[in-house]
Amino acid sequence: MSTVPLHYRIALGMIPGVGDITARRLVSYTGSVEAVFRESFRNLTRIPGIGGSLASAVAGQEYMAAAEREAEFVTKNNIRVYFYLDDDYPVRLRQCEDSPVTFYFRGNADVDGPMILSIVGTRHATQHGRDLCQKMVAELAQHYPKLLIVSGLAYGIDISAHRAALAAGLPTVAVLGHGLKTVYPSVHAGVAKAMLENGGHLTDFISTTLPERNNFIRRNRIIAGISDATFIIESGIKGGALITADIAASYNRDVMAVPGRPGDEWSAGCNALIRCNKASLVEKSSHIEYLMGWKPASLAAPVQPMLFTGVTDNERKICEALKNEGDLTMDVLARMLEIPVYKLSTTLLQMELAGMITPCPGNVYRIRI
Repeated sequence: MSTVPLHYRIALGMIPGVGDITARRLVSYTGSVEAVFRESFRNLTRIPGIGGSLASAVAGQEYMAAAEREAEFVTKNNIRVYFYLDDDYPVRLRQCEDSPVTFYFRGNADVDGPMILSIVGTRHATQHGRDLCQKMVAELAQHYPKLLIVSGLAYGIDISAHRAALAAGLPTVAVLGHGLKTVYPSVHAGVAKAMLENGGHLTDFISTTLPERNNFIRRNRIIAGISDATFIIESGIKGGALITADIAASYNRDVMAVPGRPGDEWSAGCNALIRCNKASLVEKSSHIEYLMGWKPASLAAPVQPMLFTGVTDNERKICEALKNEGDLTMDVLARMLEIPVYKLSTTLLQMELAGMITPCPGNVYRIRI
């Protein structure tokens, strides 16, 4: 751990107009993090790439009060602050030139663990894509119980990856495009809360930062950089998943994609990546293992599948209704079983994380056992 005061570590990432690469240059030329904030305007302008406007921003230190407030917030809320000069800064991110000088983590996952896989894709995931995501993650969990699944908590494939990891007992981390005071989209708050028990939330934005479009493009570099490989399950011809794939390739990381039928809108991006040799073709979990060179610790002793013991009365009623009637919406289940929606939503989330049911588009639920 570096001896740099916390508010200085935070402030270095908050200087207006100064990105992560330039922030590192400032430290390199001035000799230390503290020296950046003591340097005169005149000397700052002599640093390559630092003109008058940036020198004024650094020397003015108008951001320092916000950095001190953030330092109080992270300390009070037991949030881990990673700084690029710290010994425990994740090795994979350290290899990326534009990785965040400072980022924040809340949870219990090892973000520098031995095996990390990022799974991303379209927000408009098909049921086939969701099912494939769940199946592959569950299969990987059988051989690699310590595999960390990383995604972005967005609609579609992202949230499917988080849910699949939780159901399989794997740790999963969401890289956020906003601060830790916010959960976006709010509909995923339940899953986000569950992730704190086995995974966590990671961001390079201070706690008060709200979700904005450009933030999500920026956070993609962390999704790509913190993992060994990026796996795309369904993507349109444009979108954040393809941006993440391009960034991962620029970091010399493996990129993998699931092919789709010609003409399928949400497979066009994956097909394009494969066609241009930007991604390896993956159709099942064993392809990921082969491409990554992963070897199971013991094929003879797979992880015991989750057994559904101690089912509550409401869970039993929901299972019976879905078995007898087929897929049902939350509203229909609430009326049929006479369970208040606020109680039902909590029970459905618990059943989903336990692998008992699968959420489908339109707030529809399907039995899995």
